[in-house]
Amino acid sequence: MDKAFLESVFGRAGSSNIFVIGDLMVDRYLFGDVNRISPEAPVQVFDIRKSECRLGGAANVALNIKSLGSNPFLIGVTGPDKDSELMKEQLALLGISTEGLVPENGRPTTSKTRVISDSHHLIRIDSESREEITTESANKIVDLLRHKAKNGDVVILEDYNKGVLTKDLIKRVIELARDKDLRVLVDPKFDNFFEYRDVFIFKPNRKELEDALGKKAKDHNSIDILAEEVMERINCDNVILTLGEHGMLILERNGSAIRRKIVETKARKVADVSGAGDTVISTLGVCLSGGATVMEAAVISNHAAGLVVEEVGIVPVKRDLLIANITGSN
Repeated sequence: MDKAFLESVFGRAGSSNIFVIGDLMVDRYLFGDVNRISPEAPVQVFDIRKSECRLGGAANVALNIKSLGSNPFLIGVTGPDKDSELMKEQLALLGISTEGLVPENGRPTTSKTRVISDSHHLIRIDSESREEITTESANKIVDLLRHKAKNGDVVILEDYNKGVLTKDLIKRVIELARDKDLRVLVDPKFDNFFEYRDVFIFKPNRKELEDALGKKAKDHNSIDILAEEVMERINCDNVILTLGEHGMLILERNGSAIRRKIVETKARKVADVSGAGDTVISTLGVCLSGGATVMEAAVISNHAAGLVVEEVGIVPVKRDLLIANITGSN
C-alpha cells in the first residue's frame, strides 16, 4: 500500500459517519511506584505519582475513529454520576457528540481503574453493573439510530457484556441497519456471541472464539475450522479473528467459496494489549467507509493494533503515524 492510496482511503472516510453502539467506559490510570511493604498488613504500598482518565470501551472506539479523521456518533448508556459528566467533558473536548449518551437511573457509569508501576499492571478496580438496560433505554437507542441512520455508512457494535447490547436490542439494531443499508461490524463477547446473525464483519479474538464454541484450537488449521464454524453458524459475510502475537485470520465469503488469509502481527514490541481490539474494529470501520476492501481494511487495522500495543494504557491510533508506519516513512 502506498501513501497516495492510504491518504485517499482516509480522505474519503473523513466525510463518513460511523455509529458506535455499546458499553461505554471511563478508564482511570494510577501511575506510581512500589518500594515498600505496609506495616499494617503484608501488602505492597503504592505511591501515586500521577493519575489519568481516558475513554474506554465503545467510547474508546469513537475516540479512535475521530483520531483517524472520521466522524463517530456514539450511542450507549451511562449513570447519572460524576463519571458520566467526566465522559461528556472529554467527548466534548474532542468534538464528539454526546447526544447519543442515554442516562439510566440506578445504574453506574462503567469505570475501570488500573494501578500501574514500572509499566506493570498491579491491580484493576472495576465499578459497573452487568444488569440489562431497561426497555426504555433500549428504545431510546433504537430511536437514535433510526433518526441518524440516513447520514451513516457503518454501525459498530461494541459488546463488553455490561448489559447494553441485550439480545433483543442486537436483533433490532441489525434489522434497522439492514433496512438503512448500513454495514454492521461486531466486536463480540461471550454472552451474546451467537446473537450477531447476518452481520458484515464479526471480529472475535481467539479466546472468545474458543470459549463460545467450548473447543480449543491446537494449531492454525483447527483455528481455521473453528472460525468457519462460527461464520456458518451466524451467517456473516466476513470473520476477522485476532490472534494476538500471531496477527489475524481473515475469512471472506465469496459466493459459495470462502477466501482465507493470515496477516502477521506488526508490533515491534508489546507493552500493553489493552484497547487493541477497539483499535482494530474502529480502523476497520473507517477504512471500509473510505472505500477499502475487507482485506485492505484488515491489513491497515493490523498495523494500527501493532502501534497501540507498544504503548502503556489505552491510547488512540493517529492517522498520520499509521500511514507513516505502513509506508515505512516513520
